[in-house]
Amino acid sequence: MAIRPLTMMDNPVLHRKAKRVRTIDDSIQKLIDDMIDTMRDTGGAGLAAPQIGVPLQVVVIEIPDEDVVTLINPELVKTSGEREMVEGCLSLPGYRGEVKRWESVTAKGRDRSGKAIRIKADGLLAHVLQHEIDHINGIVYIDHLESMDKLYKAEPTDSPEES
Repeated sequence: MAIRPLTMMDNPVLHRKAKRVRTIDDSIQKLIDDMIDTMRDTGGAGLAAPQIGVPLQVVVIEIPDEDVVTLINPELVKTSGEREMVEGCLSLPGYRGEVKRWESVTAKGRDRSGKAIRIKADGLLAHVLQHEIDHINGIVYIDHLESMDKLYKAEPTDSPEES
């Protein structure tokens, strides 16, 4: 297990759709472990493989009082409601923006053992799922901003976790 360097917003890997994982082998298991270590080290609520320069559809999420969620080849299959939230990203440190997201989502994918899973979520988990699934689709949160005027420098007291 290792902490990997984060990919910053100017890297093209963040703006391209990631490749589907065909086989969940030892290299994918190591990638997942490294992603969890990196996410925890950086204080993020989630991390997508492109954020460490790996163009694969793998995301990890850890929100307070919950187990780590690993999704391979995730996709949203159901959405409802809408809300606007302050969002940040480990790949654009020090900035925040108000982004419209679905209030509730259902995502499907595979867990790290290859088992098909579905996750129904609302609140913070729904928010982070959308953010990370966007990453594997080459979308970053600033792409959702109505205008770049909505992006602002975060104050040290801003509390939303970046992902």
